[in-house]
Amino acid sequence: MKLLPRLILAALAPLAFSVHADEKVLNLYSARHYQTDEALYANFTQQTGIKINRIEGKEDELLERIKNEGSNSPADVFLTVDAARLAKAHELGVFAPVNSKVLDSRIPANLRTEDWFAFSKRARIIVFNKAAIKVDEVQTYNDLANPRLKGKVCSRSGSHPYNLSLMASIIAHEGEANAEAWAKGMVANFARAPKGGDTDQIKAVAAGECGVALTNTYYVARLLRSTKPEEQKNDGEGRFHLAQSGHHRHPHQRFRRRHAEDRTAQGSSRQVPRISRL
Repeated sequence: MKLLPRLILAALAPLAFSVHADEKVLNLYSARHYQTDEALYANFTQQTGIKINRIEGKEDELLERIKNEGSNSPADVFLTVDAARLAKAHELGVFAPVNSKVLDSRIPANLRTEDWFAFSKRARIIVFNKAAIKVDEVQTYNDLANPRLKGKVCSRSGSHPYNLSLMASIIAHEGEANAEAWAKGMVANFARAPKGGDTDQIKAVAAGECGVALTNTYYVARLLRSTKPEEQKNDGEGRFHLAQSGHHRHPHQRFRRRHAEDRTAQGSSRQVPRISRL
């Protein structure tokens, strides 16, 4: 089992259109809080004259709000994180289908469905303690289920969307039987019961509580940039390492198209670097 491609970071998903074009306001329910998005919103408003009214909150809370609002929801666009949450929203039937040649041409088929589009993705990578694990022992996800790592694997809850999406990806690539066998093997190698978030897994590896764990790449970047003394100790002493591995168009449609244009210009696919500092 090779290291799978980066998973979806966030997706732009259309809801039933509720704002009249002449109002020039787009209601955006967003679970993302990144500075890079601010430039996107500003550029969209500057180029279209459409104001963005943001309703922010946590992913599951916003989805529950949209579901409760039902047909009276003012939401035009739902911006959220991770494919697992998108699948849940799709099952709830809160999305409206979208037909856009622009989006279809700019967003790969594997990163879109009939009612949502992904605009960025991330890697779920392996981090390991260099003092306890050899690099050739953790080259793929499959290695995490190898009995030689018994008592050395840390993980956050398997019910978290990050791990649900990873499991879904493995099922898609390897089949249900192989994915189940892998999951059982990984659980058998746990150093402790699942707890905490991705940052906690990295810290546990660095502290020697376990030898290897999975995390999203940006959690490593956050530790590297952290000014907290305890986190500088974790990432500064080389205790853990990364394994290689048209004018009639509605505002929400214009927003999705503009977002696709911006992301295409920035480059949607990046190589995950090997960080020599770790």
